[in-house]
Amino acid sequence: MPTNLNRNFPSSEAIDERKFVVALARGLDLLRAFRPGELLLGNRDFVERTGLPKATVNRLAYTLTTLGYLRFDEAAGKYALDTGVLSLGFALLAGADTLELARPHMRELAREIGAAVSLGCRDGFDMIYLETIRSETALTLGLAPGSRLSMLTSSMGRAYLAVQEPAARAALLEELGNAAGDEGPALVKAAEAALEDFARDGCCYSFRDWHDDVNAIAAPFRDVRNGRWLVLSSSGPASSMGEAFFREVIGPKLRALAGRLG
Repeated sequence: MPTNLNRNFPSSEAIDERKFVVALARGLDLLRAFRPGELLLGNRDFVERTGLPKATVNRLAYTLTTLGYLRFDEAAGKYALDTGVLSLGFALLAGADTLELARPHMRELAREIGAAVSLGCRDGFDMIYLETIRSETALTLGLAPGSRLSMLTSSMGRAYLAVQEPAARAALLEELGNAAGDEGPALVKAAEAALEDFARDGCCYSFRDWHDDVNAIAAPFRDVRNGRWLVLSSSGPASSMGEAFFREVIGPKLRALAGRLG
């Protein structure tokens, strides 16, 4: 089994070690270390976030810089993402027909309900935002594209889990729980409870679970073009948008949009 790989990588049962290139995986892990809003990371940051030895980080960073995926800032002594990563992102979004199809409908829904509407997909053990449309009529929350959410505490992650095959879901929940450490059992239990919401309502919720003042709801749909599950979500401040509003007002509209896109 490959070693020193972070929590975004699947367990040994899911890996064919004859085909798995550890060096490539570690290099990509360095790129994943950047979080939304972060411009520069140093070797110490890479070591802490990936669990890789410093010598390995040095070699990987040098290679990625040579290939144009990282840029070394001499003044700060740290690395920034370079245009190679940007070109990959543009290539992905340019081919995302579903995203182009979804945007006008998301914009209309955000305006109608006065809350942010987002579209995301799975990335490792997280959910990643592909797009967010904020309401033009109200001050609403909404993370930027590229932002990551916990699969266990976010409505988007719970909705993704809800549509997985039982065996695959059980294995993923076990991995997520192990990666979460001491909080794992409680977080997994809350995520499993969300499956009951999905069975009843066709949606999953996160009421103050991801953040103390954020309520959210999510509905999944199958992207037939790419054969993957995508998730629509809507979020707003819990102080002004209560649980009943998400269940009774946003829920039916979000499910209907997911049904049309799927």
